[in-house]
Amino acid sequence: MRIFLAGATGVIGRRLVPLLLAEGHTVAGLTRSNPEAVANLGAEPVVCDIYDLPGLREAVLDFNPSLVMHQLTDLPDHFDELEDSLAANERIRTEGTRNLLAAAKPAKMIAQSTAFPAAVAEHEQLVLDAGGVILRYGYFYGPGTWYTNELPPEPRVQIDEAARATVALLDEAPGTVVAITDLTV
Repeated sequence: MRIFLAGATGVIGRRLVPLLLAEGHTVAGLTRSNPEAVANLGAEPVVCDIYDLPGLREAVLDFNPSLVMHQLTDLPDHFDELEDSLAANERIRTEGTRNLLAAAKPAKMIAQSTAFPAAVAEHEQLVLDAGGVILRYGYFYGPGTWYTNELPPEPRVQIDEAARATVALLDEAPGTVVAITDLTV
């Protein structure tokens, strides 16, 4: 399967790329500015800004994926900086999601979300209305996450388990919402 992964260098994207490649998929990884990081993971780098709809359409069209996977967030590296990044993350969940959906047609879409659906209702509805699949992750914990040495509150999921569960759900039916937490993986 040809998979266009938006968020390839993020905390889960860095884990997804090797798993997807190991399953025999061809992966392109979207990045705004770091093609070397994507190439080092083994994916084909695609340099484009999620907010540049014409450029994004061209990038997706050129790769011709059968699946577009939305793993984008705009979250800080440290939890104590979260308050300052909420507006940017909200923008990526709305405008970024709209752009990715517009560029993805006719490919199938799988999009990340959280296990707190009230916080991301518009984002989820956009994806579901387009026939996509929603993956509701709990708080990530493990190497490279906000919670490297302690467990976050529930719902939570170990980051490597979240990546493995994501790969297992590539063929999920359109319109499906799946919770990915320690209780479900």
